[in-house]
Amino acid sequence: MTTNCINWGIIGAGKIASKFAADLSTVSNSNLYAIASRNLEKANLFGKEFNADIAYGSYEDLVLDAHIDAIYIATPHSFHKAHTILCLNHKKAVLCEKPFAMNLQEVEDMIQLSKEKNTLLMEALWTLFLPHYQYVLELIKNNHFGAILKLEADFGFHPTYNETSRVFDKSVGGGSLLDIGIYPVFAALSTLGQPESIEAKAEFFSSGADSKCDIKFHYSSAKANLKSTLLAETNTEAIFHCENGIIKINGRFHEPSSVTLIDNQGHSELKTFNNKTIGYSYEIEHFNQLIRDGKTESDLMTFERSKQLMSTLDTIRALIGLDYS
Repeated sequence: MTTNCINWGIIGAGKIASKFAADLSTVSNSNLYAIASRNLEKANLFGKEFNADIAYGSYEDLVLDAHIDAIYIATPHSFHKAHTILCLNHKKAVLCEKPFAMNLQEVEDMIQLSKEKNTLLMEALWTLFLPHYQYVLELIKNNHFGAILKLEADFGFHPTYNETSRVFDKSVGGGSLLDIGIYPVFAALSTLGQPESIEAKAEFFSSGADSKCDIKFHYSSAKANLKSTLLAETNTEAIFHCENGIIKINGRFHEPSSVTLIDNQGHSELKTFNNKTIGYSYEIEHFNQLIRDGKTESDLMTFERSKQLMSTLDTIRALIGLDYS
């Protein structure tokens, strides 16, 4: 394996894969070597658009390519485990799009194989690596405004309902919770930790996928009100109400954004960040370095963090009666 330029393969040629490929082209010593889709014509079109060296009409052909160092999995949620297993069995480092899988058991199976194969695996929860989010985590760690008393985080948009769309297809993990609710949940877990108790309620489309989900995390000295919806556009902000002020991640908080600080005297400060990419470049750079350092687990998006996130999502699904089986 090269210690300089990292050759990437991408499994899945959809919208997220396109964003990832666009940002990959901005990362030094990185190359989009191969793209794979079950539809070879689609793979060829993707490869031409993003200057991939080769396009494959099967995922199996891609993982057999000895030139590839890392694979980004950008298929629907329900395929994440199977495609991760395929890659790990061929000793390919895997960056798997969030949610890591459909449930905790699948996540644990993936992690176990990663350890057995001594091969790098990481969940691609890009928000964690964004400069504005790291800035907020540092503020909270250093008690900039004291302890968090309440978090309010939401994510909502209103796509046209179409049962054939992945977003509304329960069989592939569609619905608000796994697609976008994961971000408010992650915001709470990454700042307040595991809650002492959880409340949740949801509404559903005719397809069985959840259309909206309202979640409350209860802590000994704090609470988190979290919302996801596919029925309305929302501000998509994360607002931390602290003892001595407010830390507000402006919309859309899960992607490159700005941060507003407001102290208890009403003084306000806007912190901006010089983002020159869509935002996937930061997790790519981190993953590339893990490969160069010979690591098999990220020190930021750790296995424990991924397991905690999926376990919490499993708990919420049980509370709202959402069963993907």
